[in-house]
Amino acid sequence: MKIRIAASLAAGLMATAAAGAHHGFGNFAMNDDVELTGVITRLDLVNPHSWLHFEVTGEDGEVVEHRCELRSATTLRRSGWGADMFPPGMQITIQGSPDRADPLACYTSTLIFPDGTALDRYDQRIPATTTARRPARLANGEPNISDEWAVEQRVMTDPKGRDGTLVPLSEVGEFAPGAVPEGQREIPGARGTPEAEQARNPLAGFRGRSVVGLTAAGEAAMQALAEIPRAERSCIEGSIVSDLGGEPVNRITQRVDTILIQYGLHGLERTVHMDMTAHPADIEPSWEGHSIGRWEDDVLIVDTVGFRPGRLTGTTPHSADLHVVERFSLGADAMTLTREYTAEDPTYFTESYSGSATFMAANVRYDPEPCVDLTPPVPAPALD
Repeated sequence: MKIRIAASLAAGLMATAAAGAHHGFGNFAMNDDVELTGVITRLDLVNPHSWLHFEVTGEDGEVVEHRCELRSATTLRRSGWGADMFPPGMQITIQGSPDRADPLACYTSTLIFPDGTALDRYDQRIPATTTARRPARLANGEPNISDEWAVEQRVMTDPKGRDGTLVPLSEVGEFAPGAVPEGQREIPGARGTPEAEQARNPLAGFRGRSVVGLTAAGEAAMQALAEIPRAERSCIEGSIVSDLGGEPVNRITQRVDTILIQYGLHGLERTVHMDMTAHPADIEPSWEGHSIGRWEDDVLIVDTVGFRPGRLTGTTPHSADLHVVERFSLGADAMTLTREYTAEDPTYFTESYSGSATFMAANVRYDPEPCVDLTPPVPAPALD
């Protein structure tokens, strides 16, 4: 058994910290180091973060189970990581940073296997892109958007995931480890940032953040969303706008009269009706709404209404009056798919919300992983 913990850990474990958003550092004291060696007991391969459990035997013979956080199940799979790498009973050494609140939890920076090989947090074990060519058009002449699609992975410039910032995987080799590209900033909470030293309020970061201007009704709805515990909110569905992006692999299947869009984030399915020119009057409100589509100059235009109230993204809410228009177009080589979108909601928004994302033909198949937030809870602040 081997344990080395930085001297400042004792104070850090007593501090409280906000649980950060994805790619944030949450409870972890990134300025401190920890190294643990033990025997693997199980792997929780889940979103938004996976956890490796292992037993550490102390010098007094006592066996204590620890757990260290890995990236999401989806991202690990896209990077070529899998459960076969972590069989129960195998010895593992983990280098990383301790949790501020839970002395038995840590953030994984580097894994060292029994044969001495090491794997950093952001190491890629398989090609990040597919080399398989795909036909640009279907037999009927329509652009062929049937495939598994995912946005490019973003990784930290420090492969160990301790400092720096996020950049596209295809560009990470252009930067020194931990570098911050011009015009960007280090992720708050990363090693050496002011936030890494602060004991933050456990509720910080969950109030009053909206991606669009809100009406009074929208502000009230946002406050209600912010009151949902972080662990619960991490795994509740968002919208057709937000949930198609991020790390998951999505699937699109073109059929004669419909296009099926399957979301990797929650495994939900959405049908675009290509044989309709208007929405029915009696739509049953749902997460995915009711979508009708048409091709216009090789661009798929999708109009969607009929939502039940929910969240557009993060803690930005939307009402039942949400209206989303999307435009899907293939790249010249048919290996990329760009989606542009505009969302309007006269009940909650004071302005429209627009954006775009480019997807690539994914290097792994569509296979939604379960979502359960296993991050150790942050203790409530002590009362005087």
